[in-house]
Amino acid sequence: MFEAKPIAPTDKPAHYRELHAQLKSLLEGERDPIANMANFSSLVFTLLPDLNWAGFYLMRGDDLVLGPFQGKPACVRIPVRPTPRGVCGACAAQCKTQVVRDVHDFPGHIACDSASNSEIVMPLVVAGKLLGVVDIDSPSIARFDDEDRAGLEAMVATLVAMTDFHTEAAVAA
Repeated sequence: MFEAKPIAPTDKPAHYRELHAQLKSLLEGERDPIANMANFSSLVFTLLPDLNWAGFYLMRGDDLVLGPFQGKPACVRIPVRPTPRGVCGACAAQCKTQVVRDVHDFPGHIACDSASNSEIVMPLVVAGKLLGVVDIDSPSIARFDDEDRAGLEAMVATLVAMTDFHTEAAVAA
């Protein structure tokens, strides 16, 4: 049985190395995408400080649709095409991680939770296909930086490597 272990706040790279090790242990032996996305969300939400939402939006046609998450109820559908909306839409359209210091300064920001003030969103790409995005929100301005981006992108890569995502319904990145 997996048990999340509290991580002592030290430097960020060390924190992410420990979080990444726990992710690998949590996903070991399970390849189901829903189960792994749910546990990824829970682990990040539980062990990263100062978050109010962590989860997935999955590509369905021209929209991102809510997937497994931790936090308050969220927006269900976010347009990507023809015009991307919000930070998640921008991430999906550009297929590039978005680190937003203050979401209120982001053109077209979607306020699913009025308590969110900063956000990091990473593309979920499998076999060259965009399957969705990983969205993480914080109530603090400037919560995320390049160390968070590097640590979380490495964790998303591990999720992809340890999960049997089906790409037949994916949209080209």
